[in-house]
Amino acid sequence: MKYAKLGHTGLEVSAVCLGCMSYGTPEQGAHPWSLGEDDSRPFIREAIEAGINFFDTANVYSLGSSEEILGRALADFAIRDEVVIATKAGFGIRDGRRVVDTSRQALLADLRDSLRRLRTDHIDIWQLHAWGSAPLEESLAAIDQAVSAGDVRYAGISNFVGWQTAQAVTWQAAFPGRAPIAAAQVEYSLLARRAEVEVIPAIRAFGLGFFPWSPLGRGVLTGKYRGGTPRGSRGAASHFSWFVEPYLEARSGSVVDAVTVAAAGLDLSPAQVALLWVRDAPAVTAPLLGARTVEQLDPLLALDEVELPAEIVAALDDVSGGPNAGREPEPED
Repeated sequence: MKYAKLGHTGLEVSAVCLGCMSYGTPEQGAHPWSLGEDDSRPFIREAIEAGINFFDTANVYSLGSSEEILGRALADFAIRDEVVIATKAGFGIRDGRRVVDTSRQALLADLRDSLRRLRTDHIDIWQLHAWGSAPLEESLAAIDQAVSAGDVRYAGISNFVGWQTAQAVTWQAAFPGRAPIAAAQVEYSLLARRAEVEVIPAIRAFGLGFFPWSPLGRGVLTGKYRGGTPRGSRGAASHFSWFVEPYLEARSGSVVDAVTVAAAGLDLSPAQVALLWVRDAPAVTAPLLGARTVEQLDPLLALDEVELPAEIVAALDDVSGGPNAGREPEPED
């Protein structure tokens, strides 16, 4: 497994990250498609054996049971100092509804719960899960407090747009002693390239680590929806179809077709091609993998020495929205 530095920090993370959103305990109120502990542990063990040292979860995933499952599995399968745990705070469930609360009180309460559930004395990368209504300086002050206390090693942001990213990074850099923002996480794939407009340029300008979520286009880029919505998929679930439906329109179909053709020519699967395109895109540190079966995960872990040919990358760029400006060589002085 290849490893990369987290932005300008000395922290090394594997070139792919295991995303743990799907892991949870349905009987505790998690989504019905969540994988229980017995089904989740093989993913974590498989990832560790493949050399992945980087795991991403959140306090709100499966009402906290994702963190609990990850914490127990890492305690059994890994040495704590050899893995990087990333989690998020700021989302919560109140009266059955998901709400954003990025106040200092809520964030620090989330952190205490995450530390307990993950069975650890520190979080390696603690991320604001979303831009909230609390003053940004209050939310960032909670990060400063957590870093100063030793509960958090590095700070990150998730789902911030370009100007929000710039504001958060600049605020933290404006005064000595504040915890710098080290990483950002947003959706990015061949079906979701909006981040290239402002978010990725901000990430590159500030030297942040970048963790794209849903690099397989919410599962659509695997090709499994080409013939309709398969039973048992997220798109077939009444409570989760909204997540997949935006990528089932005609334009997305042409991108999926192009990925499928490229995969056939390269003797790869469409999922492998889609992941490689994201993994090797400019500014990307480690995409998050969210496979729900070991059979899905194994081929994605076998790509360490594989790269897409430049002409295939260019063709996929063109069909999915045009050239990626980040691939352009830096102008000479």
